[in-house]
Amino acid sequence: MVSATVQLTAQQNDQFRRCDPSVPGTRFLTAGIIELLSRNKVDGDEIVQIVSEFNVFTEGNDPHGEHDFGTFEYLGETCFWKIDAYDNDYSMGSDDPTDLTKTRRVLTIMLAEEY
Repeated sequence: MVSATVQLTAQQNDQFRRCDPSVPGTRFLTAGIIELLSRNKVDGDEIVQIVSEFNVFTEGNDPHGEHDFGTFEYLGETCFWKIDAYDNDYSMGSDDPTDLTKTRRVLTIMLAEEY
């Protein structure tokens, strides 16, 4: 059984990934993703949408139940997305990721080879 804290963390991670402004944080595309988009002459909207709609969480890819990682194929490349929870000034990990008053999430979308 998943704890209430893990359930809340997963819910907040899902909200953040879906660009819900009530969950604060920032999003990054790595240099590899930016180069992939540039090479294929596409903007980042589609890849952000793919990450936003991701919902294939299993024991294998989400062993802690926090919905903080995913993998997908895009333009022939294996890509990952990852959510990390930091304190308000992004200097260290949050001591309570469920407390939105003292947590800022970071969503990074990257090529698998950049992980």
